[in-house]
Amino acid sequence: MTLRFIGIDPNTGGNGSPTVWVDPETDDLVIQGWRAGGQTEKECAGFEIQGHATGIPAHEAVVRIPARMVSILREACDVAERGELR
Repeated sequence: MTLRFIGIDPNTGGNGSPTVWVDPETDDLVIQGWRAGGQTEKECAGFEIQGHATGIPAHEAVVRIPARMVSILREACDVAERGELR
């Protein structure tokens, strides 16, 4: 598997680098972001959706992506939706 790099936080410095890739085999988005942490995780974990258990499974994580990366996420969604990588 070779991920296709889509973009990185334009304000990235040496202390973090939210990044977005697309997996060419599955068209899944692969996202690196800041750990949401404390209150945000608590709120997400307590969110109730009919037919789903509450909580955050051990194999999942809540990440925060800066709003300035919306255009990068849109590009990744477009690439994945078109199956451009296959």
